[in-house]
Amino acid sequence: MTVAGLTLRAGSATDVGRVRGHNEDNLLAEGAVFAVADGMGGHAAGEVASGIVVDTLRGLAERVVLVRDDVVTALADSNEQILRSVARHPEQTGMGTTAAGLAIVSAGGSSHWAVFNVGDSRVYRYVDGHLRMVTVDHSEVRELVDAGLITEAEAARHPLRNVVTRSLGSDSMPAVDLWVFPPQVGERFLICSDGLNGEIGDDQIAALLGRHEDPHEAAVALVDAAVAAGGRDNVTVVVVALDRREDDGDDDEVDTAPRSEVTRSSA
Repeated sequence: MTVAGLTLRAGSATDVGRVRGHNEDNLLAEGAVFAVADGMGGHAAGEVASGIVVDTLRGLAERVVLVRDDVVTALADSNEQILRSVARHPEQTGMGTTAAGLAIVSAGGSSHWAVFNVGDSRVYRYVDGHLRMVTVDHSEVRELVDAGLITEAEAARHPLRNVVTRSLGSDSMPAVDLWVFPPQVGERFLICSDGLNGEIGDDQIAALLGRHEDPHEAAVALVDAAVAAGGRDNVTVVVVALDRREDDGDDDEVDTAPRSEVTRSSA
């Protein structure tokens, strides 16, 4: 990596919520790859699908150098693995998963962020007190909002709000949205399943990110807030912070350790 004097810190948290019987979400925060996968299918093993995606992306975290095509290839491999698993285990028919995240890739001879998503899990960027959603939901309600048929407020409680238009586990590999841009000191990223933004709004998300400087503490606070607001779905969060190293030495590598994760469950 070629981001001089910078360090990555990350924290994560996940909770089954107050309604669901088990957690179908999976997350990754290893090396320079961070992701959330929200499994779908219930009894059809959504957690298997999301686990396949995370395991495949974990292979990228072990590489020294990544390019943007590596991310797309890994997601395509995940799609094929999910289909093969369904073929071997017919009881899994109907399972699928979203995938959203970011990775450090090499572009133009320097390190860049690559933000990706398939489905309605999200990646937000938080910098200078401002929160902005980088990804675009692949969902029925997003298409209705974009067409001017419903408002953002109506979308939050629309009966089709949980219907995604792209997911991994499809017979045809869905298009992967991918954004590549240079890093900026002080920026933070939030990757989440829709169990977070389905319960709390962007203003509350921004406030909690601003209140907790430590990524691990921020992740836990965000998950706790979503569960307290109703917890009607599994909630999973990864928070990534890019900071200048305290020693500000000559090492031009991105420091990608350590990371922390907490898995929480509700009574």
